[in-house]
Order: sequence, then structure tokens, then C-alpha cells
Amino acid sequence: MKKLLLLTILLCSSLLCQAQKERIILGDEQTSEYFPILKGKRIAIFSNHTGMVGDKHLLDVLLENKFNVVAIFSPEHGFRGDADAGEHVSNSVDKKTGVPILSLYDGKDKKPSEASMRKFDILVIDIQDVGLRFYTYYITMCRLMDACAEYNRKVLLLDRPNPNGHYVDGPILDMKYKSGVGWLPIPIVHGMTLGELALMVNGERWLPASRVCDLTVIPCKNYTHQTKYVLPIPPSPNLPDMKSIYLYPATCYFEATPVSLGRGTSLPFQVYGHPNMTGYNYSFTPKSIPGAKNPPQLNKLCHGVNLSNMSDEEIWERGVDLSYIIDAYKNLNMGDHFFRPFFELLVGTDYVRKMIEDGKSAGEIKSRWKGDVEKFKEQRKPYLLYQE
Repeated sequence: MKKLLLLTILLCSSLLCQAQKERIILGDEQTSEYFPILKGKRIAIFSNHTGMVGDKHLLDVLLENKFNVVAIFSPEHGFRGDADAGEHVSNSVDKKTGVPILSLYDGKDKKPSEASMRKFDILVIDIQDVGLRFYTYYITMCRLMDACAEYNRKVLLLDRPNPNGHYVDGPILDMKYKSGVGWLPIPIVHGMTLGELALMVNGERWLPASRVCDLTVIPCKNYTHQTKYVLPIPPSPNLPDMKSIYLYPATCYFEATPVSLGRGTSLPFQVYGHPNMTGYNYSFTPKSIPGAKNPPQLNKLCHGVNLSNMSDEEIWERGVDLSYIIDAYKNLNMGDHFFRPFFELLVGTDYVRKMIEDGKSAGEIKSRWKGDVEKFKEQRKPYLLYQE
């Protein structure tokens, strides 16, 4: 009996060790790696509600360990993650700790001012990205890297997995369409973590005036690009679950049309519809809710398609799938009134709209950017921290 009990205990502890080995350990959890770097420094952090170290926010962890955190930079949606997309988030103070939240845009070129940059010695980045060119957190990171390069400030990036990190898809941004929703010459789905992307920004000299910032990345442990990582916290109000994050690369383009993509419902980025679309069984009505105060087609009954029942595997296989936008374009039959100029900023190139208007299929359009994808995969190789 004793032997059996001992064997059971040994087996359980062995399984526990194995689970510990396989659990993804985030950059911010590896305090022994980065606490020495922060000693004696005035620290600014770029983070939001996703910057959790286990069940505590990075800000609280640093303050508890007597580090001198002097400033917070927070991206679109604010430090607590509850502002609408594109809503202006002004200077304020974190209510819990009293640490000042500085504006990212009080200087020139949508960067922090010189006064803000002089307040700190090192910037710590800890934020959950979703790996898409039009998701704005990486753009804020690039602007901060540029400001740090200009003012000779160090950058410490605590890496996190990319939930869309297992594939690369979509056209590379034509830089004539560089904007607040597309800042780098990368595909729509780039398949890199923020740490890898930051290394590539430096290595390819993509910052303005070819500047390079003093960058240290603390990589995740037990992570590869094929690891499926379920986000513990929604990264922004309209990406409430993994289904919305996986469908985002295929449905975001509706933002540049009159069609609703479900903002103001419980299924943002997982449905699409319009009051004048016909021949569908599914319908929904966008309402004013926190994080989507004035969504497209507010309070109007929209007819369309619910994609939320698709399996994750099918969504991954389809990747950047333009068949949904082609379906809505044909159904509404609005001609030139369907697409807005914002479409090119999202998709990053001028040929996609033309091909849709010429009646090309999603597959035909995708084959046009296949070469882009292969070229980018080669270009990014020197910067990958994790196995593909």
C-alpha cells in the first residue's frame, strides 16, 4: 500500500513538473531576468489592462518591489481598456497608484513630447497584441521606440505570444497607404510577437530617419509559433473572445463599408449584415454598448451572416478570407458607394478593391499576394525568437 502511495505521489509530481515545463512563461513573469536592468532607473511603462503578471498588474508588481515608476503610456482604448476604438484618451492619473498617465500624442508626429520623454530613463513594454497589421498597439510601440531612439532612452520589451502567430497571410502594405492602421511594410497577418517585430523594426531600420533604439527583449519560454495561446484577458472591447480574434483578419474590412460587422452586439467581428441585404436567415440589431457607443447601423435590423459557429481550424485554414466582403458587395449592389477610402488603408494595397469590382474570387485575389507572403517569411527569419 505504501509503495503504491509513493508511486502515485511520484507520478503526480512528475506530471506537475511536465506541466510546468510546458506552460508558456511570459516575459513579464521572468522577474529575475529584468529586475536587475531596472534597478536605480526612472521607469515608464507602455501597457494597458492586459499587462498582468499572473493576477497582478505589472505596474503593481514594480511598485511593490520598490521600483521608481514615474509614468504610464497607454494605447487606444486607454490604460484600463474601456475606451472606444479611436476615442481620444487624454493625460490623467492611474486612480489606483497615482502614477501619471502621459499622452502619446502631445508632441509632434503623434509622439510624446520632449517634456514627457525627459521624465524617464527606460521604457518597459508589456501589452497583449493580436498580430495584425491594422491592430494599433504595435504602431504605438513603434512611435515610442522612435521617441526613445531620438532621446536616447532604453526600451525593455517583455514578450507575449501572438494568438495569430501560426501563419502569415495578406498583401504587404504599400507604404503610400501608411496610416494609423498600417505603419510597416508587413502583411496583414505577420505571424510575429511584438518582441520579434521590434527586433525587425530595428534590424530593417524601419523607424523614421533609419533610427535604431536601444532594445532588450525578454522572450517567452515554452512557446513556438505553432503553440495555440488562449488570451486570458480580452485585448480590447470589441475582441471579447478567441473567435473574434481569429475572424478579425477576415472581417475587419467591413469597417470601410456601410456593412455592420457586429460592433454593438455580443458577436463583434463574428457577424456581418446590413438593413438592405436580402436572402439571409440571420439578423441582428447593433445597440449602443460600452466600447461601441455609436456602432454602424445603430438600432437598425441588419440581415446577414453569423460566422461564430465556424470551427477554429476552418478559420485558420481560410486565413485572410475576402469571400465575406465579396458576398456583401454583390448582395448590396451599391457599386462605387460600397467601398470607402479607408478600405485601402486596411487592406494596404490598391489592387484588392479593383479585383473585387472586376468580379474576381477570394482565391484569385489571395493568389496575387502569395509571393509577398513568401518574401516576407524569408525577410523576417533573422528576427524570429521562436521556432516556426
